[in-house]
Formats: sequence, structure tokens, C-alpha cells
Amino acid sequence: MKIDLMFLFIFAGLCGLVMGSFYNVVIYRHGSGVSIIRPRSYCPHCKTTLQAADLVPLFSYIFLRGRCRYCNVKISIRYTVVELLSAALFVAATWRFGLSLELIKYIPLFSILLIISAIDLERHQIPNLYTAMILAWALLWQLISPGISWIDAALGLLAGGGITLLIALASRGGMGAGDVKLLAVLGFLAGWFDLLIIFMLAVLLGAAAGIFLIVFRKKTGKTPIPFGPFIALAYFMVVFWGSLIWGFYFSLISSIIKV
Repeated sequence: MKIDLMFLFIFAGLCGLVMGSFYNVVIYRHGSGVSIIRPRSYCPHCKTTLQAADLVPLFSYIFLRGRCRYCNVKISIRYTVVELLSAALFVAATWRFGLSLELIKYIPLFSILLIISAIDLERHQIPNLYTAMILAWALLWQLISPGISWIDAALGLLAGGGITLLIALASRGGMGAGDVKLLAVLGFLAGWFDLLIIFMLAVLLGAAAGIFLIVFRKKTGKTPIPFGPFIALAYFMVVFWGSLIWGFYFSLISSIIKV
């Protein structure tokens, strides 16, 4: 690996860590009525305002051994996980797209999906605000540098919203309205063809997680599982490896037909 490329990835990772720290503020304060700008970050338990040394992404958690400096209460591992995932997304996007318009397009998209996933995991809801942000961003890029035709985007929106709405109604709460809206806007981004694989992958990932929880966590089939993170993960997979996934799918279908 060239040295300049290595430094580019390191810089992307550091940017991801810093932004991940900000995303944690957004996630924690969502729905609380507290601005994401002010007041300054504070301990959720003792409400003590945190100092600069307490806010260094990842490293503060390690140095403080996962506990608040002031009240010694354990800090949620979610903060570190979000920072690491954000760093990984920044590096992966830089590796996949390089310094290009696509990098500018996808990093905010991935970031919003990360925030949505964390909120859905914690509170079992997908806020309309962030879904609307994705749609607005998609519309902007459809005007600036369209990756698909307007017809394909419209069909993706209709398929993502219409088909999943029918499934949500049939499942009687198995899929929420937030999931339907998220799939609709991702359909607008990806088009109806890629939306199909996004939906199938999300279902498979969700089913695998459900089986894991039943077998290893002693949950039941009625335990609610947020679907948003699996939709987001499926979208990431299609953006990075969409052609490979479709190739595997068609080869698998071809093999089954021959048998």
C-alpha cells in the first residue's frame, strides 16, 4: 500500500471517530427536546459537564476503563461501538469510492443510516426526520449526478413503500411504518431492481438474528426485533457488493433449475 493511501485511510478513520462521537450526541438527545448543539456533553447519570479529556473518541473510553470519571458509573458500550462503526464506514467508503463525488454522496447516507440503526435498536423507532433527510439527499443527488433513471427511482420508491406496506399490514405489527418508509426512500436511491435484493437480504439477516436470539439468548419468537439495522446493513452490502450478490443469486437459481 502506498504511504499516501495509508494516510488517507488513517485520516478517514479519524474523521469517522470524531463524527461518531457527534452521532452519539444525536442518538442520545433524539426526542429529548435538548439541542444537539447545547448544552455541552454531560454524563447521563450524574449530569456533570464533561471536559475535553473525557470526550476523545474511543481513547477516553479506554483510559477511563469504561466508567465516568466523576461518578464511576459504567459508560454504555454503545458510544464506543458507534464510534468504531463510523470509523469503519468512513474507511470503507474511502476505499470503495476514493476521492470522488460518490464519496461525498455516500458518507452522509451511511452516517444517517448508522444513526437510524442505533435509535431503532434502543427505542424501536425510526424517526421520520432522518428518513426525510435521506429522501432529500437522494433527490439532490438525482438532480446533480443521477445514478439511475427517474423512472427507476420512482419505481423503487413505489415498490419499497407499496410492497412493504402490504407486508406490514399482513404481519400485523411485525414490520413498522418506519421500516416501510425507510425501504421506500432506499428504493428511490437504489432503484426497484436493487431494492428487491435489499429487502431479501434484510429479511435473511433479521431471521438469522432472530434464530440467534432464540438459541443463545433464550428469547421467544414473539420477541420484537428492530428491522431498521438489517435494512441499513443490507443497503450497505448492495452498495459495496451489489453485482457480486446478484451474480451469486442468479448462479444459485440457475443451479437449482438445472437440478
